[in-house]
Amino acid sequence: MPIAPLSWTELENLTTTPVDQVNGPTNAQARLRLFGQPESAVRVTLYRDNHAWCPYCQKVWLWLEEKQIPYRIEKVTMFCYGEKERWYTRKVPSGMLPALELDGRMITESDDILQALESAFGSLGQGMTDPAVLPLRQLERLLFRAWCGWLCYPTTSAREDQRNRTQFVAVAEQVEQALASTPSPYFLAEFGTADVIFTPYVERMNASLYYYKGYSLRDENPHLAAWFNGMESRVTYRGTQSDFHTHAHDLPPQMGGCWANGEPQTQQNQARVDQGPWFGLPDVAYPEPETSRQEALYRVLKHRANIIRVNPADDALIDEALRCALSFMMTGEASMPPAGADVALRYLRDRINVPRDMSIYAAKRLREALEATAALVGDGQGTPIPQRHRRDQDPALFATSYTRSA
Repeated sequence: MPIAPLSWTELENLTTTPVDQVNGPTNAQARLRLFGQPESAVRVTLYRDNHAWCPYCQKVWLWLEEKQIPYRIEKVTMFCYGEKERWYTRKVPSGMLPALELDGRMITESDDILQALESAFGSLGQGMTDPAVLPLRQLERLLFRAWCGWLCYPTTSAREDQRNRTQFVAVAEQVEQALASTPSPYFLAEFGTADVIFTPYVERMNASLYYYKGYSLRDENPHLAAWFNGMESRVTYRGTQSDFHTHAHDLPPQMGGCWANGEPQTQQNQARVDQGPWFGLPDVAYPEPETSRQEALYRVLKHRANIIRVNPADDALIDEALRCALSFMMTGEASMPPAGADVALRYLRDRINVPRDMSIYAAKRLREALEATAALVGDGQGTPIPQRHRRDQDPALFATSYTRSA
C-alpha cells in the first residue's frame, strides 16, 4: 500500500555529509582542486564545458587529476547547448574547448595542452612524444575515424552498415592486439598518457555503438573490457566517467548526427538505455558504492528549486511527484504521485547528466526511482530530447548551480 511521501525536511535528514570537492575524490562539480596543497600553489586554470560532455576536456581533466596538479576550473558553454560567454571569447576568440592557462599563458588544442603540462610538471608515465606512445596515438585516431565512419553517416542498406561495422571491428582488433601485448590491463606496462588519450572517445564509442548500432564494445572485446575494468579501478576516472544515456543523447549535436541501423538488437538496446532497467548495462562494472542513493538525494536537494522551475509540469505537481520518487529511492516504500506525474518525472529522468549532476550509480538509482514512481500513474513520456542541439540543457537555466561554492 502506498505511503505518504516524505517532506523535504525529512528527506534532508537522510543525506550524508558531501564529499570535499576541493581535496577529495575527482568530481565534476569542483571549481578548485588542491590535493592538499595551498591555493598559492595553483598555476593552472582549466576551461572546460559546463556539462562534462567535451571529450577533449575530459582528456586534460583526467591528466590533471592523475598528476594531482592544483588547478582552478572555469566552466564554459558548448555551442550545442547555448551561446559562448563573451568573457571567454575575449580570452579564446575561436571559442574552442578545452583551453588551459598555465602561468598566465593561454593554450588551446588538447594535445598541445598536454605537452605544455608535461614540460611544466613532468609526464604521466611515458609522455606524448615517447616512441612507445606515438604509434598508440596514431591507433587512437584510426579507431576514431572508423567509429565516425560507422556512426555518423546514414547508410542506404544493411550491407553498407555491415561493411562499416566490419571496418570498425578490424581496427578494434588492432586495439585488442595492442592491449594484449602488455602485462597490465593498460596500453603500456603501467597506466599513463596513452590511456588518457584513449579514454574519452573509447568511452563514447562504448555508449554510442550500443545505442545506435546494437554493438557492445565492452562485451565484444575482452582486452578492452579489461582496460575499462582497469580504468574503473581508478578514482580519477570514476569522477569523470559518464553513462550510456548521457552520451547517447549528448553526442548527436556534437557529431553532426548519429545514425541508428534499426536492427532488433539496436531497438532493444535503445529501449533499455532510455527506459531501463539501467543496472546491468555494460557502461560500468565496478561495485556500486553504498552511498549512491545518498549522493543522488543530496544533488537533487541542492538544486531542487531549479529542477522544479524548469520542469514543464506545474510546480506543485512536480514538487510532490519528486518527493514521492525520492521517498521511494530512500525507503523502498512506494508513494502514489499525482495525476500527470508520469510525464513530469520522465522529463527529469531523461535529463539527468552524468557526471555533471552526479556519478554513474547515483544516476542509475535516481532514474530507477523516477521511472518506478512514474509508472504508478501512467506511461506518458516527457518532451523528447532534441537531436540537432541540446538547448534543453542550457546552463543558464541552472546559473546558480555553477557558482564557485557549488
